Amino acid sequence: MDETQRAGLSRRTVLQAAGATAAAYSLIGAAAGTARAEDTPGASDRLVVYPIPSGVPTNSSFSVKARTTGGEWQTVPVYRARAKQIDANTGSGPVFNSSVATFDFKGTVEVIVTSSKGTIGSARIRPLSSDTEFTVDGATVSFTLTEPRNLSIEIDGEIFNNLQLHANPIESNAPDPDDEDVIYFGPGLHKTTDNVVKVPSGKTLYLAGGAVLTSRVEFVNVENARLLGRGVLYNSPSGVLLQFSKNIEIDGIMVLNPSSGYSVTVGQSKQVTVRNLHSYSHGQWGDGIDVFSSEDVLIDGVWMRNSDDCIAIYAHRWEYYGDCRNITVRNSTLWADVAHPINVGTHGNTDKPETIENLVFSNIDILDHREPQMDYQGCIALNPGDSNLLRNVRAQDIRVDDFRWGQLINMRVMYNKSYNTSVGRGIDGVFIRNLKYTGTHANPSVMVGYDADHAIKDVTFQNLVINGKFIGNGMKKPGWYKFTDMMPAYANEHVLNTRFLNSTEATAGDAPKVTSPDKATATKNQVFNYLITASGLPTSFNADGLPKGLDIDTDTGLISGTAEDNVGTFTVTVSATNSVGTATQAVTLTVQHA
Repeated sequence: MDETQRAGLSRRTVLQAAGATAAAYSLIGAAAGTARAEDTPGASDRLVVYPIPSGVPTNSSFSVKARTTGGEWQTVPVYRARAKQIDANTGSGPVFNSSVATFDFKGTVEVIVTSSKGTIGSARIRPLSSDTEFTVDGATVSFTLTEPRNLSIEIDGEIFNNLQLHANPIESNAPDPDDEDVIYFGPGLHKTTDNVVKVPSGKTLYLAGGAVLTSRVEFVNVENARLLGRGVLYNSPSGVLLQFSKNIEIDGIMVLNPSSGYSVTVGQSKQVTVRNLHSYSHGQWGDGIDVFSSEDVLIDGVWMRNSDDCIAIYAHRWEYYGDCRNITVRNSTLWADVAHPINVGTHGNTDKPETIENLVFSNIDILDHREPQMDYQGCIALNPGDSNLLRNVRAQDIRVDDFRWGQLINMRVMYNKSYNTSVGRGIDGVFIRNLKYTGTHANPSVMVGYDADHAIKDVTFQNLVINGKFIGNGMKKPGWYKFTDMMPAYANEHVLNTRFLNSTEATAGDAPKVTSPDKATATKNQVFNYLITASGLPTSFNADGLPKGLDIDTDTGLISGTAEDNVGTFTVTVSATNSVGTATQAVTLTVQHA
């Protein structure tokens, strides 16, 4: 190994860090340089740009430059991503090249994107909710960012040959590369002999910016382990496999063009946080993040562009067994070139029925959905099969762009012979609040119970807006029309107690009652998630007495973070508020050693 290759690893090698589990690891290729950081003298602005190693495909459709205010322009390298579209006539899947660029910054950064096609006729930057102001001048689009963003820059309506830009925050949790508990990959192209990196309990796998790893990362039967960094899993088999594990954190990486399988699989695990992950897939069944039979999972700030479901939540499948509960997805952007942005409920255990419950989807932009098959449509698909019971689902502050082909909502208790061995038990309790769709391509939504014994119960829409038109009490409509006619949507006779409320109407007749456990255990210096749940459709939450390092998201009711206080017992008062009143409950929170 020459000196350039050695630069890609710290003195604390993979073998030293992980012991015998790393004995088969090897490094192929050389480092492609190191990250370049720019600090403007006398200012708080900072910009960090990472190299793309030799041997990793790039794309020349765009050139990207960035700088801090008054600083020097830096070239931001552009990866080649792949995206898929299904031909509805043949079932084949043509694959297109796309572009991805990434950098870290704080303060203010100026960005110039130049199209190789020349003069730009029209441009847009999505999500539209970001309200990113930009200027077009000839072949360039320029804009300024003052906070982290995940953006799609689209020229002349092109959604495949577009530029996805990930403007990340400066890393705050980068570990010491010489720490004996760190498996460190520095800038360069890395491959292991068996295409797998196994992360042991108590270890951190760190992919530095500019590091590209072509192996699958596995967390199997481990606790208190992490995958961090600004590096890339490229062309890896199945991205990240996380199963039968606890207290696992994934933060900041990109999963680019996995050769097979999902970008991230979470199977029968507890206390999992996936944050600021960027995923691109183009293969068959190329799901983004799939969660099976797991509890207390947070998916936060992710960008998913996938060739199958972006986020899927199930109970039993394969070797995973058990209920699935307390799953929060927030502050994220979803783009399904095939199938669903959000899919819930398909897989379960007919022989020993399971429950999927306490799901929260909050502050999400859905940029696209394209699915020719009627069975797999729905930007939000709630489809329990295999004797699953799906209950207590909350979707709030969801913004849906004009997707290409599909339905806004598909809510069915189903028996799909391709995947199920029995019908789902039902759907009980769905609260969809502040859902906004703007477009013309949506097929009518569907809400269908299977029969009287497998029904959909207690669905509440509040402040549903379609193409600027509010759908609910107080709207102008023929008296003999249903609210579902105005969406438009089809709901059969097995959909019971559906309500359409305006933004100020009471969500319940009674004050809420907290239903989440009155005891919880966190591990010091490890990720922790506790979701406050309550009856009565609460619209805000709170918590007092939290240990240092934990925070409450008042919109979702999620207490999350990393417990930093000394070990011990804390009494935390949690609350849930609806239009009628507030309920409180004392929770005994124990912080323990790892």
